[in-house]
Amino acid sequence: MGLQARTLVSAKWLANMVNRNLVGPGLRILDTSWYLPMMNRDAKKEFAETHIPGASFFDIDECSDRTSKFDHTLPNEQFFADYVGNLGIGNDSHVVVYDASDVGAFSCTRVWWMFRLFGHPQVSVLNGGFRDWVKRGHPTTGTYSWPEAARFTATMERSWVKSFDDITENINRQQFQVVDHSIVMFLINQTLFKAPKDWFKVQSVKSGHIPGSKCMPFCEFLDEDGMMLSPEKLKEFFEQSQIDLNKPLCGSCGSGVTACHMVLAAHLCGAPWATVYDGSWYEWFTKAPPEHVATEVKPEI
Repeated sequence: MGLQARTLVSAKWLANMVNRNLVGPGLRILDTSWYLPMMNRDAKKEFAETHIPGASFFDIDECSDRTSKFDHTLPNEQFFADYVGNLGIGNDSHVVVYDASDVGAFSCTRVWWMFRLFGHPQVSVLNGGFRDWVKRGHPTTGTYSWPEAARFTATMERSWVKSFDDITENINRQQFQVVDHSIVMFLINQTLFKAPKDWFKVQSVKSGHIPGSKCMPFCEFLDEDGMMLSPEKLKEFFEQSQIDLNKPLCGSCGSGVTACHMVLAAHLCGAPWATVYDGSWYEWFTKAPPEHVATEVKPEI
């Protein structure tokens, strides 16, 4: 396993690297934008129009197990290795991920987690995302040159992923805390309106949540500028949400994307052992018996 990269990098730091023409085999930038259908955005189209110079597009849906009936299920080691290798990423590359969401970070934490899961700790999140990059006046481009392929070897840390059976067993055994990070978003008058608790009594598949889970909306890990909260404020949020960072954690959401915000937040707080239920609510609703699909929110937080 390679050296540990800083978890967050600033737009100023990355702009300096771009301006010095240091983007290449040693530093790869990935636009990992992905959006819910209700957001009415086309991530690939937007990337083709504008992105950070030197960035490549990482498609969460393409880099997945395409045989699964659930969205963007994790791929196997060889598929991930081939996919990122074709983006010019080798085992010595420092990878910086970002997305162009209005909140500053939406899907990029999923890709940050995937790289770490597959044995590549040299990965950082661009704090504030493309939103902050543009706000600070850094350059963008619509030009893209496919990087030269590299060799990447992946080794998956399987203990970081929870399955349906793990979650089912945990309902009775309570070996780890399950935290829900889903959020329902609406665009109202071009303003992002957030109704995080709505996923607990939801729309989409059908309403409900995993019994015993607690709600920590992912957007509350970010400040109003889309930047990650400080470790001190993150620890306060975990404490207020009755989550013990000294005990095992598992994040869940709609389909395993925003759950990764909790993993990032816990990592910044010095708790790198947080896991993700990859199938999350979509799988749970499909497989769980009715008595395990809770439909009311208890006032736990």
